[in-house]
Amino acid sequence: MRIPSLGPEPHLADVFRTFPETVWPLLEYHDRLLRGPSPLSVAQRELIAAYVSGLNACSFCLGAHEIIAEAAGIAPGLLQALLEDVDQAPVEPALKPVLHYVRILTERPAAARDAHTAAIRDAGWDDRAIHDAVAVCALFNMMNRLVEGMGVQSSELIRQDQRARNQRISDQQYRDFGRMLGLEPASATE
Repeated sequence: MRIPSLGPEPHLADVFRTFPETVWPLLEYHDRLLRGPSPLSVAQRELIAAYVSGLNACSFCLGAHEIIAEAAGIAPGLLQALLEDVDQAPVEPALKPVLHYVRILTERPAAARDAHTAAIRDAGWDDRAIHDAVAVCALFNMMNRLVEGMGVQSSELIRQDQRARNQRISDQQYRDFGRMLGLEPASATE
C-alpha cells in the first residue's frame, strides 16, 4: 500500500506531521498509560506493547517498543522467547497470565472469558493491572493498524535512530517525540 502524501518510504513521523490533528492527545495518552502510575512497571507495559506488536507482525512498533522495554530493564531476547512460547519463556510467572490474556485480546477478542481475568487475579494482580494491560493491548493493536495501514516500514537505520532516541525513559517520552517533530499541543496547557 502506498499513501502518496507520505512519500515512498513513510516513517511514523511523516504520518504525524501530515495528519497532526489527533497526534497530541494520542501522545499524551501514551505517556499517561505507559509512564503513569500502575501496578505494572514501565518495563512490563513496554513489553506488553512490544509483544502485541510482535503478535501483529508490526515490525516498526515491535522494534521501537522492544528497544524501549530493554532500556527499561527487560532482558534482551525475552520478547522473542515470549513470541515463541509464553509458558516456556523466562518471564516472571505472575506476568504469564497477563500475556496470555493480551494474546487472546489481540488474536481472538471475542474469546476473552472471566477465567482469563481470574487467572490474572490469582497471579496477584488487581483490577487496575488488568485494566492497564488491556489498555496497552488495545492501544498497540490500534497503533499497529495505523502504522501498517499508512505503509510505515522499519529498517536497520530506523532501529538505530530508535535506539539512540530511547536510551533513557522519561515521563513524557512520547510527548518529547512529538516536540522533536515540531508538534505541540493545541493549547498552552497539556
